Amino acid sequence: MIGLVDVGGCGAFGTRLTVEERERIAELAASGLPGRLIATEIGRSHRAVWAWVAKLRQPPAPPRRRSPLRLSLVEREEISRGLASGESLRGIAARLGRAPSTVSREVKISGGRRRYRACRADVDALARARRPKPSKLATCERLRAVVETKLEQRWSPEQIAGWLGAEFPDDPEMRVSHETIYLSLFVQARGALRKELTRHLRTGRVNRRPLGHSVMNGQGQLRGVVNISERPAEADDRAVPGHWEGDLIFGKGMSAVATLVERHSRFVMLIALPNGHTADVVADALAAKIVELPAQPRRSLTWDQGKEMAQHARFTVETGLPVYFCDPRSPWQRGSNENTNGLLRQYFPKRSDLKAHSQADLDTVAAELNDRPRQTLQWRTPSQALDETLR
Repeated sequence: MIGLVDVGGCGAFGTRLTVEERERIAELAASGLPGRLIATEIGRSHRAVWAWVAKLRQPPAPPRRRSPLRLSLVEREEISRGLASGESLRGIAARLGRAPSTVSREVKISGGRRRYRACRADVDALARARRPKPSKLATCERLRAVVETKLEQRWSPEQIAGWLGAEFPDDPEMRVSHETIYLSLFVQARGALRKELTRHLRTGRVNRRPLGHSVMNGQGQLRGVVNISERPAEADDRAVPGHWEGDLIFGKGMSAVATLVERHSRFVMLIALPNGHTADVVADALAAKIVELPAQPRRSLTWDQGKEMAQHARFTVETGLPVYFCDPRSPWQRGSNENTNGLLRQYFPKRSDLKAHSQADLDTVAAELNDRPRQTLQWRTPSQALDETLR
């Protein structure tokens, strides 16, 4: 009886190509005969012939290579023999030159001491090694819903990953790395998350690319300034609350908003400047906001070399808050504030009119930032960290 095969195209009467027909097609195709003539020669449809010729022309799949870091079938057979003879896992590992944890994981994942079988374990290991694998966010609907909710609240993937670990310490299913979240957003093949969620990311980009350099601020020179080198040591190590960093962010038509960040807790305050950002306007607006705070969290303010703080002496007299100035072109000396200004661009894009935002709008944005968990605060929020210091 002529054997039939389950691959290849269907013939003229709907049957599969036989082994002999496949061999004949291969022979005629190698001689350069066109597909239609091959079909006539063997009495099959040209579609069936073309389908098989296309399969013949596909390059063979490269053989799978096993990493030397992974257990081989021979090693798994040694593990099986050792378990059958009652040998300890450490003894087996020492004999194989492997770490005890490697042998322990291998036995545990493959059924335990009594059910371990070398061949079955090797087949399962090769299956687990196949890529790509379905994303955890694609297979766990509960986890995906939580991640999407936090992204809509403009949490960063790293904040989400850290918060999940703290919020669900005993639930491994509710764990995901920030890189997995990024992959699900940016790589369409791994797109477990909705693509439109990328607009909630801080940069708003639909593709990942390295961060650019900050624009240096080279505005003017001020008189009578106190350099940051004279700032108290307690401000440098962030041990004591009450030391603030400040700056302006600009928008369309040189509209501006003043930003203040407390170094210990990363607590944010935003101040509207609807009347411009001249030195007297900025000094009055900052003074009015600062005096709303209790006396304890009011110790110092660090600013850059911008001319908007030309009235720093009057500001200090009115608030009792000394002002220290960074070195020229050294924004990293007020890094918390620089980082916060980057976060705020998600709310206030460049070339947008900042005068359109009322103080109430700014307070809402500040409250949202202050309720985000921070890795540097062991995933507490700035509001929680500041409240703890004021107790």
